[in-house]
Amino acid sequence: MKVAYFSPLPPERTGISEYSELLLPALRRRIEVDVVPRSRTASADADVCLYHVGNNPDAHGWIVEALRKRPGVVVLHDFVLHHLVAGLTLGRRDGPGYLGAMQREAGVPGRLLAHGVLDGVVPPLWEVRPEDFPLAGEVLEHAAKPGGGLVVHSRYVAERAVASGYDGPLWHIPHPAWPDPGVPAEDVAGELVVGCFGNINASKRIPQLLEAFAALRAEHPDAKLLLVGADLDARLSERALDGVERVDYVDERRLWALMGACDVCVSLRAPTMGETSGSAIRALVLGKPLVVSDVGWFAELPDEVALKVPVDAHEAETLGAALELLASNDRARTAMGDAAREYVAAEHDLDRSAEAYVAALEEAVGGEAIRDAVVGEVAEAAAEVGVTEEGEEAAEIARLLNEVRLGG
Repeated sequence: MKVAYFSPLPPERTGISEYSELLLPALRRRIEVDVVPRSRTASADADVCLYHVGNNPDAHGWIVEALRKRPGVVVLHDFVLHHLVAGLTLGRRDGPGYLGAMQREAGVPGRLLAHGVLDGVVPPLWEVRPEDFPLAGEVLEHAAKPGGGLVVHSRYVAERAVASGYDGPLWHIPHPAWPDPGVPAEDVAGELVVGCFGNINASKRIPQLLEAFAALRAEHPDAKLLLVGADLDARLSERALDGVERVDYVDERRLWALMGACDVCVSLRAPTMGETSGSAIRALVLGKPLVVSDVGWFAELPDEVALKVPVDAHEAETLGAALELLASNDRARTAMGDAAREYVAAEHDLDRSAEAYVAALEEAVGGEAIRDAVVGEVAEAAAEVGVTEEGEEAAEIARLLNEVRLGG
């Protein structure tokens, strides 16, 4: 089996490029992989194509164009693709394309909202309401075609895809974990060091984190908060407080070093685009207690490894209480750290994820033949025991086949 592999790769500064850098060597130990460069949008001799799709139009626009030409297995890193679709339409002066995407998503009201965006009377929806209009329909449609399928990292995305009408093959493959690189922790002064990693933007709940940290500092005046990652919202920098250190984009080695210096890692997200956090996975690898938003993939983490903060009117207060609990309870931090290492080793093992990818790709290559054979055998067995096409038993068999995606 030869796989054509479509993904951003380093030195592109995206979490998905780092993901592929981790996954590719493990896949190449098992199957033949042809990494497709941006200059090419097809791989004629490949048995199956694997497309990594995220919400960044610069990183993934060319991949969607390739998917349009040949269906394949889509790794849906974000369920909400509004920013991607806006970049592929409005970013290319294709207003009708954006109107069509919004109408497909939300009917005539969606089209009217899109007109408002084009006319400048409605704020850009990808900034203010992306979760209400995911615009994942086209990608899901291509993934459902013969020879395709959908890989997701969370039950949250799987459920939303099915609720959106996706009826093709679906595989839940956990986000693979990096091995601990053994990088020495950076020397960071602080009685308790709290770290928040990744691009700093409004969805990271930075105002709420700063409010909670200020409350923590009132009880622990030597606490330190590290905000590490490219600053995508300059307004957030203006809210600096005592004990807060901003660190811009860092390379992989320093990322591990700074994370190693932390006693607690915070990974807040609201609204969620359906993403799985590579930074949170790294924190688990290092045995760092996590504090997360109680949404999406983050809500699926075991309580033993993550304290979950509801996104509500009391968010900052609840977050502050979680930080105080971990600051004042060494045993709780140790127990969560031990549980984190055990969990990530059991659920996010790189080799098991790679094996799951291979199984999914093999099924995509032979899926139609397998489905036809299985359905044929079921029909033959049913006929042998006297089940007729018009009877209730046949209807129940058809329902069960559809549940496991074998129905025609």
